[in-house]
This record gives sequence, C-alpha cells and structure tokens, in this order.
Amino acid sequence: MKGRLFLLMLIMSCLHLRGQDGTSDMTKISFFYPVYSQYLHNGLVINPAYAGTREALSFFVSGRMQWMGIEGAPVFQTASLHTLLKNNKVGLGLSGQFFRYGYTRATSVYTDYAYHIVIGKSRLSMGLRAGFDMSNTDYTGIILIDPNDPVFITNDKPYMLPNVGAGIYFSNKRFFIGASVPSFLTYLKSSSGEISYNTFREFDANLTAGALISFSNSFKFKPSVLVGYPFREKTNNDEIRIDLNGNFIFFDFLWLGASWRTYEDVIVGIIQLQVTPQLMFGYSYDYPSGQMSTYSKGSHEVILRYEFGYKVSATNPRYF
Repeated sequence: MKGRLFLLMLIMSCLHLRGQDGTSDMTKISFFYPVYSQYLHNGLVINPAYAGTREALSFFVSGRMQWMGIEGAPVFQTASLHTLLKNNKVGLGLSGQFFRYGYTRATSVYTDYAYHIVIGKSRLSMGLRAGFDMSNTDYTGIILIDPNDPVFITNDKPYMLPNVGAGIYFSNKRFFIGASVPSFLTYLKSSSGEISYNTFREFDANLTAGALISFSNSFKFKPSVLVGYPFREKTNNDEIRIDLNGNFIFFDFLWLGASWRTYEDVIVGIIQLQVTPQLMFGYSYDYPSGQMSTYSKGSHEVILRYEFGYKVSATNPRYF
C-alpha cells in the first residue's frame, strides 16, 4: 500500500496539479516537462531558436528510463528533426515527445521556426514554436481498497491542449548563450472535468550558456550551465533549477562528462562517441544522491544523432 501511495504521488507531481484556487473550483494544470541529461545535444527540446543552428539536416532520437526500480516510473522518448534553409536565414524544426508514467500516457508535438542573423562569425537566432500536449489516464489497472471509489470509477478525459513558446540563441565557435520559454500556457480544470486556458502569468523560463576551451587539437573542455526559473505568483528558491555540466573532449571522438542537478540532488555521468562527423551515440546515468536514492536505482538515457549535409565535416566539427 505504501508503494502504491508513493506511485500516486509521483503521478500527481508529474502532472503538476497545483491544488485548487481558493476562490473557485478550478485546478491548475501544466504538463510535466521532462529533464534530459543530454539536452545540450538536442537544444530544440528547450529552445525553438535552436532550429537550424547545426547548419545541416539534424535528426535526433533519445530514450530515458527515469527512477529505475520504481513500478510505474516515467519513461520518455523524443524525436526531432531540424534544418537551416538554403537562404541561410530560416530554420525549421519538428519534434515529438512521448511520456509514460504510471497509468498516464502523454504526447507532445511541436513545430519550430527560427530566423537567423549572421554577425561576422557568430549567429543570432530568434525562434517561435507552436504545438499541442495530449494526455489521457487509464485507471482500470489500479487495485483499489474501495472498488466504488468515485474518483477512479471512470477514466480521465483525454486532453489535447495547444501551446506556444519562444526563445533566442547566440553562438559561435567559442561560446553560446540562449534564453527560452518552452511553453507559455497553463490550463484550468473544473470539478466537472471542463478545461479552459489560463493566462500567461505562469510559465518556466530557461537560461543556458556554455563555452569551448581548447587546450590542443586533441583535448578540449566544454563547461555549461542551465538555469530554470519558474514564474509564479509566489516562487520559492527551491523551485529554481540549476544544472552544472562539464565535458572533456578527446580527439573530437570521445566525450566524457558529468553534471550536477542541484534541485534533484542528482549526479550525472555522460559518455558520447562521435563515430563519424555525422553520427553520434551517447549514454548517461543519473545517480540520485538525495532522498530518492532510497527508492530509485537511478535513471538511464541513450541518444543518437545523425546529420545530413555537406557542411558537417571532420575539419568543421560542431560543439554547440
């Protein structure tokens, strides 16, 4: 019973059901936005302005198994495709994310548009995204103490909720910096199950930055940081998300890195192989060092990126 209660708490936290408004029977809803350990290799996940910055047709897939050892723990898959058009000014992208946690299935599909301005050897891009989040929950698999519990007699109504986001991204061969809001809209659910959109008052903003430090042609270091700030009526300091990352790059082939995710007390180990200038594989393991270590055996994530196009070459590798 304790395990099932813990699972139910996980599901509720993933859905970000923030309780009821004190003046109405409306409950705020925002879909769980997954944290990927290797998001820097698929910047489109968090910033639409990233579309086209690789200057090639870039295909990316990943799979993440969260909190191994916990029944019904989240599983995420993502796929994305983005490219820079021949005019060198417009980037287009398409991404899909597929979530499964407990008895809930969710899908997010977004299209991305980015306008690029070349400034010397640097590139400034501004992006917009639009798409939808869809979710439904099947309660029939839950074993209940009271089979007639009215909360779980019928399945949750499927939701298809539109959303929009925006971002800005600046990069060159030495560093990058970006800021984005992946989704602006939250939604309200009434006690009768009706859904209405909330205003733009509550959203999450991300700031990313990183640099490339070259010690020699065969040895480089890439530090980076992500700061996520939730804009709410009342924001607590413990809600601010910070990722500190560092990758050592050997011969432009082997990447060995680590991350510290402060808000989850998670240490991440990362290994990547740039097999060819076009093909890259990666694996990461998240070790929970906080309270989650009692319940979870960690999280696993695998990624694959393949880039089509003549601009990707051994003499012009891309690190951002």
